Amino acid sequence: MQQFDEMHTRLPYAFFSQGAQIRDHYRLYDDWLARQPGDMMVKRREEAEMIFRRVGITFAVYGEKDEDGAGTERLIPFDLIPRIIPAQEWAQMERGLVQRVTALNLFLHDVYHGQEILKAGVVPREQVERNAQFRPEMMGVDLPNRIYSHISGIDIVRAPNAAGEGEYYVLEDNLRVPSGVSYMLENRKMMMRLFPDLFSAHRVAPVAHYPDLLLETLRESSPATTAEPTVVVLTPGMYNSAYFEHAFLAQQMGVELVEGQDLFVRDRFLYMRTTRGPRRVDVIYRRVDDDFLDPLAFRPDSTLGCAGLLDVYRAGHVTLCNAVGTGVADDKSIYPYVPAMIEFYLGEKPILNNVPTYQCRKPEDLAYTLDHLAELVVKEVHGAGGYGMLVGPAATRAEIEAFRQALVARPDGYIAQPTLSLSTCPTYVNSGIAPRHIDLRPYVLSGKTVQMVPGGLTRVALKEGSLVVNSSQGGGTKDTWILEV
Repeated sequence: MQQFDEMHTRLPYAFFSQGAQIRDHYRLYDDWLARQPGDMMVKRREEAEMIFRRVGITFAVYGEKDEDGAGTERLIPFDLIPRIIPAQEWAQMERGLVQRVTALNLFLHDVYHGQEILKAGVVPREQVERNAQFRPEMMGVDLPNRIYSHISGIDIVRAPNAAGEGEYYVLEDNLRVPSGVSYMLENRKMMMRLFPDLFSAHRVAPVAHYPDLLLETLRESSPATTAEPTVVVLTPGMYNSAYFEHAFLAQQMGVELVEGQDLFVRDRFLYMRTTRGPRRVDVIYRRVDDDFLDPLAFRPDSTLGCAGLLDVYRAGHVTLCNAVGTGVADDKSIYPYVPAMIEFYLGEKPILNNVPTYQCRKPEDLAYTLDHLAELVVKEVHGAGGYGMLVGPAATRAEIEAFRQALVARPDGYIAQPTLSLSTCPTYVNSGIAPRHIDLRPYVLSGKTVQMVPGGLTRVALKEGSLVVNSSQGGGTKDTWILEV
C-alpha cells in the first residue's frame, strides 16, 4: 500500500543523513533537530508530562475505575515533533472548510424549514426524518444568522492519490459538541515553552486568539433582544471526560461555567443563579447532548439540563451553540450527501472531497461490503470515538464474522469505506523517532462570518501501524504549524 509522509519524500527513512528526502517546508526543522543532543527529546518529554499533569490537562476514561472505584484520569500523550503545513496548502484547505461548513448550515436550516433539498430528492427524506438526531421540535424555529453549527470540528485525513501525492479528504463532520480545541491551544503553549528557538526560526501562524474568536462568534449569535449578551458554558459536570476543556474555555473567554442546576426559567427567559441574585443568560455554549438539555422536552430523567429550556429557545430568548438538532447533519449516514449539498446550495464543486463511501442500506453497497470486509473500514452511522467500527485489515477472522452478522441484521446502521493509508508524520516514541499515522481536526467558527485559526488539532495513532487516532483508543496529539508566507 502506498504511503505519504508529511516530512519525508520516501519511506523507510533515516533521519539527519539524507537531506534530499526532506520536504521543503520541513528543512529548517530537520536541520535544527540534527543539531540537538541525544538526550534532549527525553528530557523535554518528561518536562511536558510534568507540566501537563500539574496543570490538570487530563481526560476521563469511561468504564475504567481506579482502586478506589473512581473514574480514571489520563494525560493525552503529547508528541514533541510538530506537524508542519505550508501556507498554500492551508489556504486551499481553509477555502474548502468554509465552503463545507457553509453548506452544512444551509442544509440544517433547510431541513427544519422548507426542506427544498428533500423535495428535490438530493437527500432521501427518510434519511433525515427517520434519523435519531432529527428533532421535529425544531421545525420552523428561526435562529440568529440561520446558524446551527457555530463550532464545527471537521476531521481531515491525507492519503496518497493515484500519482502518489498526498491528497486531503474529509473523514467526518463533528457538528454537535466537537471537543479537543483546548489541546490545540495547550500544545502550542507547551511547544513555545520547550522550544522557543524554533519559533524564532519559523514563521508559525498563531492560534492563541481562538478564545477571542469563539467569544465573538457566541456574542454574534445572541438573540436580538439584548445589546450586551451574557454568555455561559454549560457543562455536564466535573465527571465528564472533557471537563478540563469546558473549564478551560470558560476561563479563557472570561465567562461563567455553569451546570444545569445553576439555571432556571422564568417567564420564558433563562437565568443563572449568582451570589448577587438571578442574571439573565442570552447565549449558552453547551457541552451537553440534546437528549439531556431539557427534562420536560427530551429525557425526563436528565439532571444535566434545565427544565423549560426548549421553550425559551423556541421563543428566541436564548441561543444554544450548537443548535438542537444539529446532529442530523453529522450523522455518518448523511456524510455521503455533503458534496451534493455543496452543489445544491452553493452551485460549486467541493474543494475538499469525501472519502469514497458505501452505504450499506443500499443492496449493492451491502453486497460489496460483505464480499470485501477484510479490506474495508466499517462504521456504525451513530458511532463515535473510534468505537463501533471494524478495521478489516487489522481484524481477526472472528471479529470480521461478528461484524458480518451485525451488518446482515441491520445494514442501515453502517457505512463502509476503503482502508485509507493515512499520512504519517515523524513521532517521538519509546524506540526513537518513527512514522505514525495522523489526522487533523480544524475548528470552524460560524457567526456573522465563517472564520478559524490556522491549524487545528493533529491527532496521532501512537501504536505502530494503527489507524485509530482517538484519545479514547490510545492516540496522542501534536502541535500543528501553519507556516506564514
